[in-house]
Amino acid sequence: MFGAEMRMDAEGHLQFVDGFSLHAHLCAEHVSALRKRVSEMREPPLNLEAVPDPNLEIFFDEILSAPTTEELLLGLYEKALPALKAALERHLKETNPLADQPSTRVCRFALIEIDDMIEFGFRSIASLVDGPCRETTRPWIGLLDDCLAAAGTISGADKSAAKPIQRRHSAAPYQYDRIPKRDERFPDPFNMGVNAEVFLYDAKFPPEPKTLMMFYKRLREIDVPEMMASIITETRDKPWKYSRDMTRQLWDEARHAMMGEVGFANLGIDWPHKVMINHTWSLALNTQLKPIERHAVLYFIEQGLMPKNGKRFEWEVGRASHNPLSGLFQDYDWADEVLHARIGRDWYLKDFKNPQEAVRYGDQCWSRVLMNWESWRQQGLTQHRNWWPEVYREACKHWGIEPDPEVLAYSTTYQTVRADLKELTGSA
Repeated sequence: MFGAEMRMDAEGHLQFVDGFSLHAHLCAEHVSALRKRVSEMREPPLNLEAVPDPNLEIFFDEILSAPTTEELLLGLYEKALPALKAALERHLKETNPLADQPSTRVCRFALIEIDDMIEFGFRSIASLVDGPCRETTRPWIGLLDDCLAAAGTISGADKSAAKPIQRRHSAAPYQYDRIPKRDERFPDPFNMGVNAEVFLYDAKFPPEPKTLMMFYKRLREIDVPEMMASIITETRDKPWKYSRDMTRQLWDEARHAMMGEVGFANLGIDWPHKVMINHTWSLALNTQLKPIERHAVLYFIEQGLMPKNGKRFEWEVGRASHNPLSGLFQDYDWADEVLHARIGRDWYLKDFKNPQEAVRYGDQCWSRVLMNWESWRQQGLTQHRNWWPEVYREACKHWGIEPDPEVLAYSTTYQTVRADLKELTGSA
């Protein structure tokens, strides 16, 4: 329903990316349940890839092609989801509750989360869509209404005299925008001035400041759904379970980013002004690699998280730091990554002769990605400012301790060492 694009323009917020990721995952789960139920019945036949009405196709194409966040929100949360809710409620009202009990159960569970999604959407719309914006979008909203009327709504049961439907936003074929977009809370998105991994795996540093680096790493994971959305969108001819699994992972990665945000907030650290969250990884992979190559890099990174010096180590650091949130978040983060490694084996590994070849290919793809470190600096996009000392001082105030001079002096960047600690040879 949502397409796969996770969008955040100049007026957007991190929460919208997380919200869209969650709602895409929830819809994928409910579609899976409905597909399973339909497959159990004599009729209708299981042909769910076929579009039931061309007017519905235009309806969802128009929402997918919405050029602004405001239109996207209005199309999804004031039109698409309410129409879906009405169709499910109609089925519950009209079906036989005894003969069709398995279907009614699926519909009732779906309605619970659809209500949650609609509430999120209405709150978002109240924050972003003002009177002039509504007036500007009125003709397009009318087009969506005409599409639903011509299709007989989502259920197809209420067809009226159809007006000729003229595509507007979807008149030209939809083009996925691979360039990540961040709002004002990401003032230095090209900053690669603080290498979290080198600090995290250095035995001389204590666990308390290391948990700050883990919060940074979690929050920085917002670039994973930005990259994964492009894989899902641009990978064709996969079975439905591929979309379901990949959408689950996309939501997990967005959730991990929120964990980092909450971790900093819990310490009283104003992360938008203190912590420079970059988008260089998703930007580089989206613009320099093919979808299968992006998936290869993702798989390579996931496999590197499984040994004892990966997610287990981060969990141990979180526990040792005496920060309850850090230990809790790393516990669940570790569990999620085990699932993601399985998803990688199911949908990426099968294309290779053996796991070693699949890992090598991922490493090769990542090694071809050019991080324009010096070029970004020369263009004035960033100075790769070392923001670490200020954040560490703020945390020490919260802890009521004096900063450790050695920790305070940390200044290793990503200029020559990437996140898996491999030396870079092609950084420009």
